[in-house]
Amino acid sequence: MIQNKIDKQIVTKKVMAILNITPNSFFPKSRKQTKQEIIKRIIQIKKERADIIDIGGYSSHPNSEFVSEKEEINRVQLGLELLFQEMPNAIVSIDTFRSKVVKECAKKFPISIINDISAGKLDSKMTNIITELHVHYIIMHMRGTPQTAMKYTKYNDLLSEILSFFEEKINYLYHRGIYDIWIDPGFGFSKTTYQNYKILSQLKQFSIFNLPIVVGISRKTMIREIIKVSTEKALNGTTALNMFALTQGADIIRVHDVKEAVQTIKLYNQIQTI
Repeated sequence: MIQNKIDKQIVTKKVMAILNITPNSFFPKSRKQTKQEIIKRIIQIKKERADIIDIGGYSSHPNSEFVSEKEEINRVQLGLELLFQEMPNAIVSIDTFRSKVVKECAKKFPISIINDISAGKLDSKMTNIITELHVHYIIMHMRGTPQTAMKYTKYNDLLSEILSFFEEKINYLYHRGIYDIWIDPGFGFSKTTYQNYKILSQLKQFSIFNLPIVVGISRKTMIREIIKVSTEKALNGTTALNMFALTQGADIIRVHDVKEAVQTIKLYNQIQTI
């Protein structure tokens, strides 16, 4: 079942809420496993008015453990079942790099977006699934795998190489008939803290593709390392950088904290009306 509810003309300045159905995501308070925990999180997201809900069943932080396809499917389908019971009209993204997870979930639930941290590199069948389902496709820049990404942080020219990666990937997808593409620079994946800030400072360069730009920096190391706080205390830094990202062309901010992100966009929009 496919429910493509997104008009690409209005995909701008939106909040994507993170719904982790995992036991080991880097932000402990975001981990939801039991039905009660998941439902509570869904109700919170609904109340705080996220535009998109991104469901993941496989943590992608560097120290994450391997999760079988079967387990990932079970986790994501549980989340989808509970989500659509509470929010039948939700715009839903699946955070996965596995085509089988997408295929099995799409059989039962109306999926609008696939959020693939590997941009198809870790599963050659992903492109075929995207073509078949006609969903929006988020491609992220990353080297290696989630477990090895931080071994690959050496670049001759950071921005040029990442932009070239997207140019090549976008052209490939266009040739496959896939046009509903969003791009994510991949903050924290194969990048040092300095490199993350360099990308953020030059985010406007990614507008060259005329595609929606997704920014996921919520409570990440790049924030905690600079202001010397724990994950639990990184909300203020997250909000500050999200506002900056919006001013530099970010269209979707992917966050743990929906209420604060919605408020940030509201304030950003107010500035634009002056």
